Amino acid sequence: MRKARLLDTFEASPVLAMGLDECLLARGGETPILRFYSWSPDTLSLGHFQKPSDIPARASAGAIVRRATGGGAIHHVGELTFALVAPLSDPLYRRPLAESYELVHQAVAAGLARLGVVASLRGAARLLSERAGTGMCFHASTPLDLCWGARKGLGSAQRRKQGRVLHHGSIKFGASALDEGVATLPLADPRELAEVLLPALESALELRFERDQPTDAELELAARLGAASASREHVEARER
Repeated sequence: MRKARLLDTFEASPVLAMGLDECLLARGGETPILRFYSWSPDTLSLGHFQKPSDIPARASAGAIVRRATGGGAIHHVGELTFALVAPLSDPLYRRPLAESYELVHQAVAAGLARLGVVASLRGAARLLSERAGTGMCFHASTPLDLCWGARKGLGSAQRRKQGRVLHHGSIKFGASALDEGVATLPLADPRELAEVLLPALESALELRFERDQPTDAELELAARLGAASASREHVEARER
């Protein structure tokens, strides 16, 4: 198996959460990187192309940022967030776009099976978690989304930029103030879920993840990029 980096940044500030994703996308090197994290305080991340006004309940979130990835808004609370970053030339992404989503989502499904959760790609099924007019990622779905109990439980999106790929995903433990009706899990500890998922991701992706820490240079760049993603000007840019 090839070696890869594993970064844990639990209870990350919104600035670190978004800034480190963007830093790794821009300058992460040739080695694949898996990052597990959670957020403090609870944060609403807007999809790259969303307007804040697309989310009527946005005031319920503790903070607001804009992601580098597209899709609907995500309320980052009661969940595990992950990011998988690698060059576009890496075997992970040297395949059709849909297959790269399916690879990651099936790996997560294999990990969830260890908890007794039977998760599968949505396909043509109709979900009980669908909600119109909320602007939230978990209230809309695509055939490649991972679901269980007829509800969406994993929301993810990719950003491809300058020959690199960021696959960003959030796995819910259950509903929040902005994410009603989503799938639930039989645990509520992001660290515990990360440990459950890690062997499944290693097996499916054929990587051996070795724990590491962000370098000082990565943290410095992440601080600058994250501050921009959380700035009022950037968050409200699409309203103009």
